[in-house]
Amino acid sequence: MSVTDDGTGSRYPRPTVSPEEAEWVWRLLADEAMRDGAKPETVRLAVVVGLVRDTGARYSDLLRCTVDDLDLRTGRVEVAHGKHRTLRRHDLRDGTAVVLRRWLRVREQLCAELEGTTPRALLLTVHHTHDNGVTVVAGLPITAQGLVLSWRRFVHRTNAAHAGRRPPLPTRFEQLRRAWTTAQRPLPAERDGDAAEPGISRGA
Repeated sequence: MSVTDDGTGSRYPRPTVSPEEAEWVWRLLADEAMRDGAKPETVRLAVVVGLVRDTGARYSDLLRCTVDDLDLRTGRVEVAHGKHRTLRRHDLRDGTAVVLRRWLRVREQLCAELEGTTPRALLLTVHHTHDNGVTVVAGLPITAQGLVLSWRRFVHRTNAAHAGRRPPLPTRFEQLRRAWTTAQRPLPAERDGDAAEPGISRGA
């Protein structure tokens, strides 16, 4: 893939983090997710990173995943990749399966507060949010913008905690994802800008 200027003076695509740094992020999140009293957002983000590490999925791919696509008895997940939604079954690493089990317990608690039909989406919101003065309850399917915001909160917190000791993490999740996918079998090409993260809005 060629590296070009995006018109703002930045080189695009932006460089990935190193494989070692990507693994450090995964270990940090997995450890935090399994602690007593871990925040639901941390557990969810550990699941996102673990699934990306194991499957190469983009945000849009993960948003299509449901609990029915997950089989923790066999340690596999089915993901519809890309614009054409190419179905692929992936083996899950043990660590990913562990944080997924933790997330499913958290998810069950979130859904218990809902009225009506329980969402099948794997990834749900963990905060009550507001939209034009209307409260949107937690436990609903998260949006891509919500995932962007969640990652950026983690990055800002982590960069502040490790300032001067580790290189800063990028605010664009794609730069982490590509650290794992560049050495893997290419996924279906995205021609509609799916790799670019959308702007921030509600739904976190």
